[in-house]
Amino acid sequence: MSETKENTTIKLAKLKVFLWIGLTASMVACGVEYTPKPKGYNRIDLPAQTYQQLQEEHPYTFEYSQHAKIRPDSSSIAQPHWINVLYPRLGANVQLTYKDINNNDKMLNDLIEDARKLTGKHQIKAYSIEETEVRTPSGAVASIFELEGEVPSQFQFYVTDSTQHFLRGALYFRTATQNDSLAPVIEFVKKDIIHMLNTLKWTGKK
Repeated sequence: MSETKENTTIKLAKLKVFLWIGLTASMVACGVEYTPKPKGYNRIDLPAQTYQQLQEEHPYTFEYSQHAKIRPDSSSIAQPHWINVLYPRLGANVQLTYKDINNNDKMLNDLIEDARKLTGKHQIKAYSIEETEVRTPSGAVASIFELEGEVPSQFQFYVTDSTQHFLRGALYFRTATQNDSLAPVIEFVKKDIIHMLNTLKWTGKK
């Protein structure tokens, strides 16, 4: 074999080695397990929690967030004194429905049962429903339901004096964002609802 042919053969052999090394490295790299970065969410800056007195004429009154607006319930089934406590910036809404029970024990029991059924409808998606019964400073008895999981309503309650008044509330969000990312906002509005219950008073207005 001539010297020229030998040099050419050596060069071709080296090229094949380099190509084989490059191909092997590429295959190894493709086999590396990829770990995706966790999905990020936009930061939510929450305002300071300050309150104002409900001014509308209702059989009840309470203090609610200065960052919320009161709007009458405009649904087709709305009754007098049904209102929404809207949080435009947070996309949250606390729906309030009211009933005058007028010393009717059966009506009271039916309303309590209905409230429990409405909460129970979320059991399919909720992995936890915790009920707490408290007595407000005004002497009313409130049952509070905290729901965990991808549910449309994360916080519900009803409060009554057992003779004349029955008020039910439910927190909703007008967004498809997952509850995990909404957690700070949910806690923010929960505190507002607790303040609402602690400042609740019956006015006697019809």
